[in-house]
Amino acid sequence: MTTSIESPCNAKYLGKVVCVGRNYAAHAAELGNEIPTRPILFIKPASSVVGIDSLIASQVIDVPRDTAYEVHYEAELCVRIGAPLKAASIDAIKETPKAIDAVTLGLDLTLRELQSELKAKGHPWERAKCFDGSCVLAPWVDPEVFADFSAVNYQLYINEKLTQEGKTELMLFSLYELLSEISYAFSLQPGDVIMTGTPSGVGVLKAGDRLTLKLGEHQWQTEVE
Repeated sequence: MTTSIESPCNAKYLGKVVCVGRNYAAHAAELGNEIPTRPILFIKPASSVVGIDSLIASQVIDVPRDTAYEVHYEAELCVRIGAPLKAASIDAIKETPKAIDAVTLGLDLTLRELQSELKAKGHPWERAKCFDGSCVLAPWVDPEVFADFSAVNYQLYINEKLTQEGKTELMLFSLYELLSEISYAFSLQPGDVIMTGTPSGVGVLKAGDRLTLKLGEHQWQTEVE
């Protein structure tokens, strides 16, 4: 089923994309990173967003032309903010109508080797995380069926093989904890997107790979060219 309420790239609703690093302990371990004691945050610009209905291809993913870095995938549960949030407690967020007004799955695409090089030098990650096409979003769906997001499962299949499986109960920081923490760091506005972190199983995208993202009864497919 691919029922959606609207395109992820609707400029009327699209704001900044706030990403959460290392929100699953197993993913932190597979990359040899320490488990954080508070959420690690970084931002992708709206210009990085493409819809999953666009083929993931060289003309969509604008990989820097002066590099030969491989593109890695990271499947993530994503939510869209529907109401302003600033220095908001968890209870306040839960009581705010439309604080979360849509949900979907996304791919945080990363030039992993470049990211490692930048981190080693103490430099920001933007060149590895924010290129055009680096945020792939499936169509938005109604969030009501996911209740409080405490028990949401999602999967990424590559070439019909289960590659990543996310379970929100395994998050180091729950969705509402994330929203509260982010809202104290900087204001969230309607249209902002939160990528809640990726489970273990990340890897390289290769030409010809067939991708299937599953979130409950919803399913989306695309292909790497």
